[in-house]
Amino acid sequence: MTKPICDTRPDTDNGTGVPRPWWKGASIYQIYPRSFADANGDGIGDLAGITAKLDHIAELGVDAIWLSPFFPSPMRDFGYDVADYCGVDPIFGTLKDFDALVARAHALGLKVLIDQVFSHSSDQHPWFVDSRSSATAAKADWYVWADAKPDGSPPSNWQSVFGGPAWTWDARRGQYYMHNFLKEQPQLNVHNPAVQAALLGVLRFWLDRGVDGFRMDAVNFAMHDPQLRDNPPAPDTGKPRTRPFDFQLKVYNQSHADIPGFVERMRALIDTYGDKFTVAEVGGDDAEREMKLFTAGGTRFDSAYGFDFLYAEKLTPQIVAQALTGWPDTPGTGWPSWAFENHDAPRALSRWAAPEHREAFARLKILLLVALRGNIFLYQGEELGLPQVEIPFERLQDPEAIANWPLTLSRDGARTPMPWRRNANDMGFGSGDPWLPFGDDHGPLAVDAQSADPASLLNLTRAALALRKTHPALAVGSIAILHCEADVLAFERIEGDERIVAAFNLSAEPAAWPAALPAKGAVVMAVNDAAPGSLPGHGALLFTPD
Repeated sequence: MTKPICDTRPDTDNGTGVPRPWWKGASIYQIYPRSFADANGDGIGDLAGITAKLDHIAELGVDAIWLSPFFPSPMRDFGYDVADYCGVDPIFGTLKDFDALVARAHALGLKVLIDQVFSHSSDQHPWFVDSRSSATAAKADWYVWADAKPDGSPPSNWQSVFGGPAWTWDARRGQYYMHNFLKEQPQLNVHNPAVQAALLGVLRFWLDRGVDGFRMDAVNFAMHDPQLRDNPPAPDTGKPRTRPFDFQLKVYNQSHADIPGFVERMRALIDTYGDKFTVAEVGGDDAEREMKLFTAGGTRFDSAYGFDFLYAEKLTPQIVAQALTGWPDTPGTGWPSWAFENHDAPRALSRWAAPEHREAFARLKILLLVALRGNIFLYQGEELGLPQVEIPFERLQDPEAIANWPLTLSRDGARTPMPWRRNANDMGFGSGDPWLPFGDDHGPLAVDAQSADPASLLNLTRAALALRKTHPALAVGSIAILHCEADVLAFERIEGDERIVAAFNLSAEPAAWPAALPAKGAVVMAVNDAAPGSLPGHGALLFTPD
């Protein structure tokens, strides 16, 4: 049996004697259950498959796992259309399987976070079935219903994220219902105190089963403008507009001022269970302001992450510096979280590096990630350097991709099965005919192949993650940008007496060493032949200056 992972980080903040929560500075591994490991051979990953592979995650050295939705669902949006908030979909297993997963994770020293999707449910959820049955039903006002305009058109001009109006006519009610996403994902009326109470009950159910926290999906979509005022048009930024959603400023369909009040109610409940962790997903044009709003003051969520890096077509020093400086270490400001990849974005290596440079760039990328101030998320397969998979139209599963083909983010290409064994017909996933095709070039990147190679990205990732446990400056230290010009980024992390300087050349060509940086010091970790005073192409290093 694998021993629990030991956390060698100091347990106080900056020597103050105040205990530091386990999650501050943590590294968290995201699991997309459909594609991680298939224990029963049906082509879809499941909870038992995850449990069987937890040793791999523990050996990486992360602090926690985050499970994308596994709840009962018609799978129109692959689990983000929840039909029962307190169950497990049969394709993933049972509540008993979930309990076994939590027990095994805890035995390995891993915390367990799960998704909660509180802005909308499935149209198959019993709450919505009741709500749409009649305007006098018990849950009639648990969703957002509105009468048509006199001409029969929708109540407002709001558009859905996945394309088309955010309103669908329902003959049973003789009204429109709202949906910010698919029409099969009706908007919960979270303004309603009874809905809030039910959602708090969901949190309590999973906390009682031993989860260590939650990733809250699409928090800024949780409440709408009850007056149903039209959104104003968005100014033309020159970026391609592929959906009607892109033509509006999202002023009234989301981001209502009452959301923080509900966040505080959730946090108050969660705090009664001890040292738990909450992180909000916040996207959109006003994401930074809303992330800070939802994490302000210590009574809301612990952290938030946005899409600074997830949708960036290129990684530049300026993007990184802007993201980092947006979260100053000041009283009342929340703690950031960062992700380069997840289930909603194309693989970072395919966005940021040409094929011939991906191996070198992957090494730089992991060193940059572990050096950021905040929590860091790794998405399954990121530790292997998996590139995006091109999915032919006839194999697409993602409703967003199908609706907007060919101008699509192609989320399916980042959701393909995890390669575990290089030479196995099923790559060790558990089925030779999985729900999405294997990546043609993923075999040589499989876990077994990289585990056996001391110079692999997988082993580098293990070593890099260990740095955050042994160097407080990397885990929780302050940050200051030292250089941000052309393709070179440098910053320093300081905690107590420890100072670490980080330097990164994001270009494939050698770069001059910045004059503002010390040119001598002890190397903590370096990749691609970087050294104090020298930055080859994609060179990156962490060092303590002399």
